[in-house]
Amino acid sequence: MRWIHAAGRGLLVLLVILAGYVASGAGAHRGGGVEGRGPLTLATAGDLTGYLGPLLEGWNRTHPGERVTLVELPDSADETHAQMTTDLRGGDRGRFDVLNIDVNWTPEFAAAGWIRPLPRDRFPLKTFLPPVVDTATYDGRLYAVPYVTNAGLLLYRADILAEEGVPPPRTWAELERAARTIAPKHGLGGYAGQFLPYEGLTVNAAEAVYSAGGTILGDEGTRVTVNSAGAREGIAFLARGVREGWIPEEALTYKEEESKRAFQDGRLLFLRNWPYAYVAASAPDSRVAGRIGAVPLPGPDGPGTSVLGGSNLAVGTHARHPDSAARLIAYLTSEPVQRQVLTRGALPPVRAALYEDPALIRDFPYLPTLRESVLAAAPRPKSARYDQVSLVVQAVVHDAMTGHETPEAAVRRLARELAAVSSR
Repeated sequence: MRWIHAAGRGLLVLLVILAGYVASGAGAHRGGGVEGRGPLTLATAGDLTGYLGPLLEGWNRTHPGERVTLVELPDSADETHAQMTTDLRGGDRGRFDVLNIDVNWTPEFAAAGWIRPLPRDRFPLKTFLPPVVDTATYDGRLYAVPYVTNAGLLLYRADILAEEGVPPPRTWAELERAARTIAPKHGLGGYAGQFLPYEGLTVNAAEAVYSAGGTILGDEGTRVTVNSAGAREGIAFLARGVREGWIPEEALTYKEEESKRAFQDGRLLFLRNWPYAYVAASAPDSRVAGRIGAVPLPGPDGPGTSVLGGSNLAVGTHARHPDSAARLIAYLTSEPVQRQVLTRGALPPVRAALYEDPALIRDFPYLPTLRESVLAAAPRPKSARYDQVSLVVQAVVHDAMTGHETPEAAVRRLARELAAVSSR
């Protein structure tokens, strides 16, 4: 999981949100004052850029009676999920009041009763990029508020493609051709993503399947749809890359950080990663600073489909001070703070207007491309048993990429194992 980020108008929106939240009865509290206000604990995955602490210091200075304690969990999505769910299963003995959860955990946490539904009309959802709102809903109800969004981008060595007279790839065929022929001429690996068997591989696999017109699950996890030509084509694309060598075998060990490091150290021609990797590769200490570009992920016949990343803010069912929790969420999703999420944390905000701000585009030139990718992105498979779904996808796709199973056999196995998960 990766973090993403008119004062008078923002204050007015904030006041309306909070007044409506209390009036709706969502401010009912456990152990707090008459308004359900008091100290909070915010749980989040590890803050790799160190931006969140200063944002919460700003809140704590102006809300001394509602101070927030930040609990940073491991930066691995799988480990963070494990620690959060362990705490949430503790009921009213849990530590966490507000949870910064991966966008795909919303259905699981909602179905388990770990987070409370939120009144849709009390948050400025119309100011957000439209696809991100769907990640915060389950069974037709809002269970979280979008905080950071994300979409995969294809980073590339602009200097090398320019030298070869080749434009950035828009299709898989163009990507394969350049990765197979141009990269070796310059002593580079061709293409990499996040291919270690963990959540990142689920994302990469889903993007390949979606880009080829396939799906994995339907009806919020109750129907398995993966047995299709699109799924076979998508998994075959990844497996072919390893078999033919334009995906280096080393990439089978990559998570986000390892793949980012390989690209910014000048060892790859192409990399699929989140936008924060573009920022890192553009930094002065990067060996490729000033020599990179970014485009939407390619697909079989043109631009492909990214998976929506990012995180949502949810209120635990047993939160000690739910009104303060709602106030904190309103603060963190307000436009001024969302601006800082981008400028301090290099994380994509959910506020649509920020993607059209000329000053921000000057400092973050990938924003128009990212907006295009987010608007065309799709969520990971929705399921109340998403952790099990992801484990199945990781294991099967990794077997296909390492040559232990053909793409055709892998898709058939996926269909069987996902059906078993859905029927539990």
